Amino acid sequence: MSMSNDEMNGWNAQVIAEFRANGGKVASFGDAPIVILHSTGAKSGQPRENPLVALVEGDDMYLFASKAGAPTHPDWYFNVKANPQVEIEYGTERFSAEAVEVTGTERDEVYARQVALQPGFGDYEKATTRTIPVFRLVRS
Repeated sequence: MSMSNDEMNGWNAQVIAEFRANGGKVASFGDAPIVILHSTGAKSGQPRENPLVALVEGDDMYLFASKAGAPTHPDWYFNVKANPQVEIEYGTERFSAEAVEVTGTERDEVYARQVALQPGFGDYEKATTRTIPVFRLVRS
């Protein structure tokens, strides 16, 4: 399923509105932990918001630049690489964090734990030749 940028922006806006109206729950994602990533545009410097399925393990939280298995990284990946200071909405909480890319064996282990909980991430990995980046959120 390929969406234009306008379609994707409209869909994101709907997900964000539902998230905020329902204390962080989005029906179409079931029990998956949803966060809203607030980043700064790498080129524009403008604030950006992206709803993402996270991996939450106690105080640890991870984000995955899967773009549903597309051949290129999502725009937010480049924003976070350029400006790793982000804000996260999770449930009814909003906090500042640094997004630190996790690589190598640690990345593979985190990704495998996400696939075990959210099998769609295994499909994303099979759909693309790129290694899907993983970020650990370190609360500020």
